[in-house]
Amino acid sequence: MKRIQAFKLRLVPTIEQERLLSRHAGCVRFVWNKALDLQTRRLEAGMPLLSYGDLAKILTLWRSSKEYGFLSSGPVHPQQQTLKNLDRAIWEALDRTNPKRFPRFKRKGEGDSLRYPDPLQVKLDLATRDAEGRNLLPRIFFPKVGWVKVRLSRPVVGEIRNATVTRKAGRWAVSIQTERNVQEPTPRTSPEIGLDLGVVSFATLSDGTRIHPDERLLRAMERAEVRLRWEQRKLSRKYRKGPKSRNFAKQKLRVARAFEEVANMRQDFLHKTSTATGETQAVVYVEDLKIRNMTRSARGTRETPGRNVRQKSGLNRSILSQGWGTFLSFLEDKLTRRGGRLVRVDPRNTSRTCSDCGHVSAENRPDQATFRCVSCGHADHADVNAAKNILRAGHARRACSPGQPGEFVA
Repeated sequence: MKRIQAFKLRLVPTIEQERLLSRHAGCVRFVWNKALDLQTRRLEAGMPLLSYGDLAKILTLWRSSKEYGFLSSGPVHPQQQTLKNLDRAIWEALDRTNPKRFPRFKRKGEGDSLRYPDPLQVKLDLATRDAEGRNLLPRIFFPKVGWVKVRLSRPVVGEIRNATVTRKAGRWAVSIQTERNVQEPTPRTSPEIGLDLGVVSFATLSDGTRIHPDERLLRAMERAEVRLRWEQRKLSRKYRKGPKSRNFAKQKLRVARAFEEVANMRQDFLHKTSTATGETQAVVYVEDLKIRNMTRSARGTRETPGRNVRQKSGLNRSILSQGWGTFLSFLEDKLTRRGGRLVRVDPRNTSRTCSDCGHVSAENRPDQATFRCVSCGHADHADVNAAKNILRAGHARRACSPGQPGEFVA
């Protein structure tokens, strides 16, 4: 079977190369904004949208014109790719069955990226020593930029399919997507476990194991979050209307790097936790949570204002800071690689049902951490009881699903 995998590496560009990358990213941003303005005007006038082919022809005219000739200083493939992304985003926003947010204009310095869809345009040189035996950094070649040094944090395996260069918090990185043939994993059906996600404890397993960051990581994240809040307060004091000062730009970069530090710690924990679970379990049952609906604001409208808005916003912030969606995505990918499976079950009444007798009542849970069945008297930790119910619901779903053993039908 073929496996598609991405490898993200940190770039070490020179000052001139960094200037070229910024210029090329600015050209891509200009093409996006210009094409989005053109399509928006056509929608407002009741005219049909231009297809990607029409936009590509207009891009050729722009690159050869006197007014927009600066676009020719950048590579054409990333500019064509941003037109493809825009065309797909507009049609997804206009889809009535599952509409998404309409694309917005991009501001300078936010979301700078360059996607090279043609693998022939990107070359990777992993040599670490020259002919004289001196140590060298591996390098990667980009059109109209040249060879850029890269920090090889892990080996890149497979044939390159495409590459995406991004800038985040003032640092450039490249994500290389590769394809290679691997042996198809042997399907596994045991062991199985139920997993309940929470806020107080990150995750609880049906065998009673409770997963949460260790004390060292918690202290490090707390220090990083304190630093982030401090940098954000300093940024708010430097804000002013109109043109922004250099000090504001410098402080904005500090805030971005402080936020990146917190995000990296959280992602590292999610990777390690999903790896440990994926290596020891074959089938993991989780609740099919609608995280977007769960974290929807309770503010309401002017006519019908919401209640307990402050408490709900704090709960939403706690849920989003856990990274449930990212964790489940990591876990599903790592289980699939080893022949396992992540199965989502109906989350209704998993926290109110007694795992011993099956009695359902809101009175079974007198507080956040305690579960005590009013029918049979069974007592357990609330999260452990919910994880056992998730495991039982997963077994029931598997028993009712047609197909081979280990296969599940949505």
